[in-house]
Amino acid sequence: MVPIVLALTLLILAGIHLYWAAGGLLGKRHAIPEVRGQLAFKPSRLSTLAVALALISAAFVALLRGFSICTSIPSWLTHWVSIAIGSIFSIRAIGDFHLIGFFKRSRSTGFATWDTWLFSPLCLLIAIAFFFVAAV
Repeated sequence: MVPIVLALTLLILAGIHLYWAAGGLLGKRHAIPEVRGQLAFKPSRLSTLAVALALISAAFVALLRGFSICTSIPSWLTHWVSIAIGSIFSIRAIGDFHLIGFFKRSRSTGFATWDTWLFSPLCLLIAIAFFFVAAV
């Protein structure tokens, strides 16, 4: 059950990034950190698409690891890739100690609020799910 929920979550996140890459604006303003009222960076459509493809790939890894779908891929490989993905999401949840993550200093922006209550906890849950999937 964990690999399915994990994969669905990642695919929903990928869908949101594909929507943004296609020019959608809903929610985009609060998905990017701010510095003094300005966006900290302006992601290109290509980088947003790359994030979507990375999320789709991560969903595929979760399903591969959880269900041994493709027997030609060694289980040790999916094990270590799952740990690597879990580590990446853990690092994202911890953050950069400035703009993102649980230990950020900036807490007064729209992004910071969303990051505290949704983005960082979700990254932590995704990390835990990947570590669980890797251990099974």
